[in-house]
Amino acid sequence: MEFLDLTEREEIIGKAIVNAAYNIHKELGPGLLERVYEVCLAHELRKAGWIVKKQVTIPIVYDGIYFDEGLRLDLLVEDLVIIELKAVDAVNPVWEAQIISHLKLTKLNLGYLINFNVPLIKNGIRRFKR
Repeated sequence: MEFLDLTEREEIIGKAIVNAAYNIHKELGPGLLERVYEVCLAHELRKAGWIVKKQVTIPIVYDGIYFDEGLRLDLLVEDLVIIELKAVDAVNPVWEAQIISHLKLTKLNLGYLINFNVPLIKNGIRRFKR
């Protein structure tokens, strides 16, 4: 499988996401609800000047059928980078497949699956490219 090269803007956004997740985890630690991390991550990224949308519904078109409620993204940064958040003991492999599907369906190139319920946040951040 050949991956697309990311733009400089996508790379910069990616670094901002990782830095924000690190700062939040350092301050709050693991063990909170996913919704708390979602609000805090959106806040941190907006504070840094990024446009962040929460709980974005993306329609899906398949074989001429249009699904309004096809897909929901936790966070979308600058309409370029997807973030899916978790606060669980173990990441289910289906969530990794899900973010890959999200990238394919949105035609975006970069996504993050971030699980805040880990002792070290670096072990909870997974980066995916289309």
